[in-house]
Amino acid sequence: MKLRLLIGTLMLTAVTANAQVATINENFNSFTQGQGQTVFPQNQWTAIYPAPVGNPPPMMNIIANGATDNFVQAYSGANQNSPEYLISPQIVAPAGDKILTFKARRNTGSAPGSIQVGLASNPTDMNTFVALANATTLTSDVFQTITVPVTASASQYIVFKFVGAFAPHTVLEIDDVVYTTSSVLAVSDNTKSKEEMKFAVNSENTLLQFVAKKDPKNIQIYSAGAQKVAEGKLSGRSFDISALQTGVYYIIIETAEGSVVKSKFIKK
Repeated sequence: MKLRLLIGTLMLTAVTANAQVATINENFNSFTQGQGQTVFPQNQWTAIYPAPVGNPPPMMNIIANGATDNFVQAYSGANQNSPEYLISPQIVAPAGDKILTFKARRNTGSAPGSIQVGLASNPTDMNTFVALANATTLTSDVFQTITVPVTASASQYIVFKFVGAFAPHTVLEIDDVVYTTSSVLAVSDNTKSKEEMKFAVNSENTLLQFVAKKDPKNIQIYSAGAQKVAEGKLSGRSFDISALQTGVYYIIIETAEGSVVKSKFIKK
């Protein structure tokens, strides 16, 4: 009886360890703070560092802003143009209906660096990394929100690639990673924004017409294939989509208060 119970426990442990997640909402506050190459793995998140010869190695740290507000810090050490990778827990194979949102910045006093999001099929082999969007150069020490549509794929790990491209000893930071389904057409994501934000395609299929108390800071439009096809601000409460081809598009709206609304629309 004890042997059967032990086998059952081991089987349950194995299933739990390999459990896939459908969404991610991670602020890293439950992670143990620390610095160095032994900080990860934690909470199913892992990290991969290069092994340069003759230079101090890079580190992936958990740092606190105050007592409990943690974030991940990628430090390049004495290395330049050498990537570090932060890898998410295993996700359900993406179906193309979700968007990834996160905040990133360079540390005060650090040279700029870049961050790029991709998918990997093997969490220990970054030769399987396939980028989802172009790299973003982080030049500000204020967290900026970055959004990336996640295309359908058989790969099941979200990967953040950090590169200190301009100088050694680059310090880049990331927080508030959210991977979830896109909002329904023209409806705000009320968990992210207190502002009412609605829009509709006009009858000529040339404009998105918005209804909001304040104009949003920025608008980004992505094709169904996750390529950015338009970006800008409103003109008279409207956004020009006359150059877009017929099809389904994802829209990322940064509101006046700095939160993010995710939605989609169809241009006929």
